[in-house]
Amino acid sequence: MDFSLNEEQLELKELTHQFAVKEIRPVAAEYDEKNEFPIEVMKKASEIGFLTSGIPVEYGGTGFSNLDNAITCEELAWGCAGMYTSIMANTLAITPIALYGTDEQKKEFLTPLTKEMKFACFALTEREAGSDNTAIKTTAVKDGDNYILNGSKTFITNAGVSSLGVFFASTDKTRGARGLTAFIIPMDLPGISVGKHENKMGHRASNTAEIYLDDVKVPAKNVLKREGFGFIIALKTLDYARPAVGAGGIGVARAAYEEALKYAQERIQFGKPIAHFQHNAFKLADMATGIDSARLLVYRSAWMLDNNLKASKESAMAKIVATDVAMKVTIEAVQIFGGYGYMKEYPVEKMMRDAKLLQIYEGTNEIQRYVISLEILGSMKK
Repeated sequence: MDFSLNEEQLELKELTHQFAVKEIRPVAAEYDEKNEFPIEVMKKASEIGFLTSGIPVEYGGTGFSNLDNAITCEELAWGCAGMYTSIMANTLAITPIALYGTDEQKKEFLTPLTKEMKFACFALTEREAGSDNTAIKTTAVKDGDNYILNGSKTFITNAGVSSLGVFFASTDKTRGARGLTAFIIPMDLPGISVGKHENKMGHRASNTAEIYLDDVKVPAKNVLKREGFGFIIALKTLDYARPAVGAGGIGVARAAYEEALKYAQERIQFGKPIAHFQHNAFKLADMATGIDSARLLVYRSAWMLDNNLKASKESAMAKIVATDVAMKVTIEAVQIFGGYGYMKEYPVEKMMRDAKLLQIYEGTNEIQRYVISLEILGSMKK
């Protein structure tokens, strides 16, 4: 068992960290305050290959492994969770095509994303169907060589900037989740419209909006895998996404921990640094322990996926622990800063706001516990 990263992974980690230091951190507070999509930063991210990390090399992408992606996501989120989310969501949308697309579909839809900066979105969530995919109301009706889609998707990351989306719609309402079908849809098709950019608590640099589908005609050749296979595609895609979300949690937690550690050693009260008071020293110890524990779970789940092992349980565990750690660490960081931590002049209040969403998106942590329970109870039956 070897816990070390190889030379290429260490170089990738340093490359991404320096990108976060030079390109993300200096403007993170500004884009957060403005609630604005950082197009100039994204152009630079595209040039390096971060936006195409999920596209296989043979189709022009960077072709990161799941572990490579986790390493990258931690460093990007260390810079700014909102900007990390925009980049990570591109990989999320690419994943179902990379996993289930035909060679023709990959050439048609993935290769163009590598030629210039383009974004993609993963359109699953609806107003009445967040964690409950059986409640999806968007419909797709077969019409000759096409499907006609009607409905809407909500809280979709990159919705307002994407040229391509993977959408999930019901082709057979009587079958519930098993009647879902996944479609690859160019965002410029007639009948597609995008709502306003949401005014969020955190991750404000990422674009989040609702998407409306009004008699959108989608060629049948754009169906992923086959009709009725959408639920499985969604589950498998989220298995692959959870280590990246966990890594984002580690990045946010690490950033907050580093700020708290530095501040606690500089802030003098009662004649000595506040880090020397046991209650603060123990907070810092718990932060460091939680971050390292979470990283090991994230790396394990990424490694399992890279070795073609089933990792639904392990990915869910990684997502829960890492994002819960992010929430706990950022809250404690604000506490160590005291009144200053509550002020926007200091970075930890943003980190605390950003941490919350990590416990919610890509499947709430409550749903992750449900996934884990099904896995362990299923194991008991064998």
